[in-house]
Amino acid sequence: MSDFRLRVFCSVAQHLSFTKAASELFVSQPAVTKHIRELEQQYGTRLFERKGNSVVLTEAGEILKRYSSQILHLYQEAAFELGTLQDKHNGVLRLGASTTIGQYLIAPLLAKYYEKFPQVELSLLNGNTEMIENAVLSHHIDLGVVEGKKHQSGIKYVDFMDDELVAVVHVKSKLSTLNEISVQELAKIPLVLRERGSGTLEVIESALKEHNLKLSSLQIVMHLGGTESIKSFLEHSNCMAFLSIRSIQKELTTGQVKIIKINELQLLRKFWLIHLQGQPEPMAEAFMRFAFREYPKK
Repeated sequence: MSDFRLRVFCSVAQHLSFTKAASELFVSQPAVTKHIRELEQQYGTRLFERKGNSVVLTEAGEILKRYSSQILHLYQEAAFELGTLQDKHNGVLRLGASTTIGQYLIAPLLAKYYEKFPQVELSLLNGNTEMIENAVLSHHIDLGVVEGKKHQSGIKYVDFMDDELVAVVHVKSKLSTLNEISVQELAKIPLVLRERGSGTLEVIESALKEHNLKLSSLQIVMHLGGTESIKSFLEHSNCMAFLSIRSIQKELTTGQVKIIKINELQLLRKFWLIHLQGQPEPMAEAFMRFAFREYPKK
């Protein structure tokens, strides 16, 4: 069985659509139909039942679907090991990163990786921590980098690096006259926070519980889906936000934002490399080794 015909089958099986498979693989729909028909002729059985504009897997199709991911994994392992013999990496690596990491950490790492291994085809999915975990579980990506706590028993979490969230205001804000506040005073300050499902919000909520405070007791003006949106909002409002110290280095250097100390409230968290339980994909494992070389644990 050719590698590409199997990829065609897997794409149709995933989307249950010849049209979507054609779009994903950048081939024509007749070409997809031809590859599926050849597979059905080879095995002497139908793999899909056509129902109008949609398709469903037959019993034989379900069986092939179970084995297809294993077969493609073996193709990838073989390509990786053969490439290693020639001192080069070849293949496809599908990565995912939660929003903060994707914007401020993973991009420079990907640039360095590409410079060293230009033969590797890279893709990056961005979303909040919950979205990236679900993408790993559904096999849409090979490796993720997320923030916050461990959530899923089906995922292996590998400690990557430490991070800290800090309370930030814009220097033009009325709040910039503050230097430090108590946890109790925090409840009186208008806040703009990340959305539900983000690792940032989860860390804040967990830290507040230690002081018998709930998010509902705070003056939350708005939830926004990204750090850059929050920074822009702060510039035009008298609000405070909690952001990764890694995400505001440029603004601190240029004097655009100010960190406000909150007494007895320390917001520390982990960045995790995540993959499905068990041995990671060869390309993912190689990328992890590279990441640890670039960002060694201190």
